[in-house]
This record gives sequence, C-alpha cells and structure tokens, in this order.
Amino acid sequence: MSKYQKIYVLGAGAVGCYFGGMLARAGHDVTLIGRSERVQAINEFGLEMDCKSFQDVVSIRASDDLSVLEDADLVLLSVKSLDTEKTIKAIASIVPSHAVILSLQNGVANVDIATKWISNSVYAAVVYVATGMLGQRTMKHHGRGELYVGTLQPAKEWDQENLAAICKLFEGAGVPCSIAQHIKKDMWLKFLVNCAYNGISGIGQITYGEMVRVPEIIQQIEHTTEEFLAVARAEGVFISEAEALEANALIATTMVTQRSSTAQDLARGKKTEIDFLNGHILELGKKHGIPVPYNASIYALVKMLEQSKICQSVK
Repeated sequence: MSKYQKIYVLGAGAVGCYFGGMLARAGHDVTLIGRSERVQAINEFGLEMDCKSFQDVVSIRASDDLSVLEDADLVLLSVKSLDTEKTIKAIASIVPSHAVILSLQNGVANVDIATKWISNSVYAAVVYVATGMLGQRTMKHHGRGELYVGTLQPAKEWDQENLAAICKLFEGAGVPCSIAQHIKKDMWLKFLVNCAYNGISGIGQITYGEMVRVPEIIQQIEHTTEEFLAVARAEGVFISEAEALEANALIATTMVTQRSSTAQDLARGKKTEIDFLNGHILELGKKHGIPVPYNASIYALVKMLEQSKICQSVK
C-alpha cells in the first residue's frame, strides 16, 4: 500500500494534469485543484490524455475548493511560480502536518519560498516533460515525462523514506522517477534550459525544433547560456560547458514539437513566469556584478509582449 493515499495536484495546468492523470490512471486517489471552468469540464467529461504512448479518458476528481486539502498525504505543487507565495499562504492552515509537498515548478526559488510559509516537508522535483492543454480537459503530451526528486534542506532521517516512497509511487504509475544526488545542480540544469528556450519560443511562438533550425537563434541560445553559467558559478553551482551543451541539445531533440509554457501563456494573454526565469538571472547578475545582456533582452521582449497581450485581452 502506498504511503500517499490522498494525493492532490495544486494547479491543474498541463504539467499537473499529466502527472495527476498518470497517477489516477494507475488507480491512485487523485484530485486536481484548478480554476472552475477546467474543474467543471474534467468532472463532467473526464481528463483526456493524448500521450505519445496512449490515448485515454481518465476519470479523476477536480475541485476549485482549497479546503479539500485537509486530508492530503501528498500535494503536487504545480502552480505558476508567480503564484507560489500566495498559494502556500492560503493552504498553510489547511494541509495536515504530515503531508508532503513536491514542487513540480519551473525556476529555482519555489522550494525556498514555500518553506518560508509552511512547516511541512517540501521537496524539489526536476521535471522534464513537454505538454500543453487543448481546451479545458485535453492534455497533449509532446514528449518525455521523467522526474528527479530531492531535498534542498539539510537531510532529516525521514527525508530518504519520503523521497523513496514518492519514487515508488510514480514508478508504479509509469513515470520514471529517481532520487537526485545533487538536486540543486539538476535544478539549475533545468533552469538553464528554461532560460535558453522558453522566452525565445514565446517571442517567436515557435517550437523547440523550429528554434534550432535558425542559426541566429542558436547563437542567441549559446550567448544566453554563457551568461547563465557565469551567474551559476557565482551562486556556487558549477555546470560545465559540456553539461550545458548536452542539456540544451537534448531538449531540442526530445521535445521537437513543444512550444514553451511562456509561449502558451503569451498566446492566451496570461502573465508568464519570465520574472522567475531570465528575470531571475538578471537579478542575480546585478547582485554579482555580471553583465547578462542576452538574458536581459529576452526578459525585456517577453515583458513587452506580456503587457501587450494582457492589454489586448482586457479590451
């Protein structure tokens, strides 16, 4: 019997629906928590999973009421990074003390933000999956789907047990999951990919595969990566050029048809996570006195488009 009987996915976007759907499809008790329109559609018609290896309609509960978290054993935190603080504050008095929280989010700051406001065990997950939502209830899977989990805090005796149980849970649902020995470095490698690809994909509304067919974009990725690595070193994270090159290349070959979450947000006139991606590199660059003009240009252009799209959606 799984240690985690009652599982809640806090943020029913594409990533949350993919991992929540995989667990529910394997027979686990999973509830998605999201906006009312998506909740209504999924409760009425089920979650349609259009995946690389299967197509299925999964019966899964959905709710827009945070109070349901009162019996949670495991919370998969998949809200946008800009919503982490307000979400954790909202659930801190609801979630039982034994519940474990696993962050499936982009960026490298979410676990630190969450632990400021909640006393539960909060673990990091490095997520490699290409997904998108089509309408309110269809999750389109473009590739990959593995997780690396770990703790950023000094390890307690129960952390290994919790992380092992998380891996067993996901592995049993067909999701590759392993405990990372160097989770902070793994998070920064994923963060690199986010900074190198997400903003450019959003600016051009193009897929990762399309990006790497343009020599000028390849140069932009390379320069953005050079700046990123300098900032990472200043933060005590040492990623070699070879490791960075491999991480970037793997995204372009395994997620060819994926448009970034930034691109999807801009297309819908929604606020993006760019402040927690290239914007965070810009902040850290200023902190350490490291010029980051390529990251700054991506950040500025996405902010411009973000403002333009939000203004258009209001009209």
